[in-house]
Amino acid sequence: MKEEISRVLTMVQEGKIDADKASELIQVLKEKAETEDNLLEKPTKYLDKTLKVRVVSAENDNVMVNLPLKLVKVVLMAGHSIAASIPQSEKYVKDIDINLIIEAIENELDGQIVDIKSANGDTVSVIIE
Repeated sequence: MKEEISRVLTMVQEGKIDADKASELIQVLKEKAETEDNLLEKPTKYLDKTLKVRVVSAENDNVMVNLPLKLVKVVLMAGHSIAASIPQSEKYVKDIDINLIIEAIENELDGQIVDIKSANGDTVSVIIE
């Protein structure tokens, strides 16, 4: 970028452009450099994120679970079919649309996805970060 700014200043010295135009060009060069820097930063892959489940109970029975999304996706696919084939658990999983959950993961659902507060002070949060 220093080289490009130097060229702009040379153009001012040679009378090819005025100071206002030079200022505009230098600003554009700085914005371009910032954009390139942002693109070069290591992008976070969605499946490298974590599913965080937080349960805070009024009786202090607190739960904090962090699961990598890669694991969540694999377990959902395998676990749902296994649970559906066990007679005792079949009734609990029959109404769960596992494809909808997998689709949400594949479409990179992000941020807080569940936020529940009960009347007795219990809270449940599910977040993808």
